[in-house]
Amino acid sequence: MDSATHNKYDCIRLANQLCFPLYACAKEVVRQYRKPLEKLGLTYTQYVVMMVLWEFGGMTEGELGRKVHLDSGTLAPLLKRMEKQGYITRTRPETNERKLFIELTAAGNGLKDKAVQVPCEMEGCLQLSPEELLQLKALLDKAILGMEG
Repeated sequence: MDSATHNKYDCIRLANQLCFPLYACAKEVVRQYRKPLEKLGLTYTQYVVMMVLWEFGGMTEGELGRKVHLDSGTLAPLLKRMEKQGYITRTRPETNERKLFIELTAAGNGLKDKAVQVPCEMEGCLQLSPEELLQLKALLDKAILGMEG
């Protein structure tokens, strides 16, 4: 293979991709969350939804989807499972039956105290210094913001 051909395909070499280490790292981090979240009876995605509801309170399914970057097709079955678990309620306001309002139940609110242990259990998951973690988060936040615009 000559150098011109080699250079032509460099852009599709896995080792040259940014997307793959992002994907692999995200997948591994989510895997690391399994053990601490089992104690709460939550999947990682359910945990993310709960964190938003704990922080902001009740909101529509659309608002929740925007905050957690999930479309309705992914979010709706997740919310149904969480309602069956007793963590949330899903109601349609009489004033606008097209909207679905999501609220925490007492059981869902009760998980908040247990959830504060999760970040402690995850500490050290990424072998980065505190400064590197802050830098990584800032870069990822900037990248996400750039893709949303």
